[in-house]
Amino acid sequence: MPSADPHLSAFAAQPLQPGDFYYTPEGYLVFTEQYHRRRGFCCGSGCRHCPWKRPTP
Repeated sequence: MPSADPHLSAFAAQPLQPGDFYYTPEGYLVFTEQYHRRRGFCCGSGCRHCPWKRPTP
């Protein structure tokens, strides 16, 4: 099912670039700050390297 947000759909169609992610020792894929800045907005999922982290209440 395509995303309702055309900006997100266009971004998702772009291939990952070197430095966009790494794998943890447990095997999880983690997006880097580089990836988030290229995406251009916060998704609200609490990503580890989000440059737009919201303050904890």
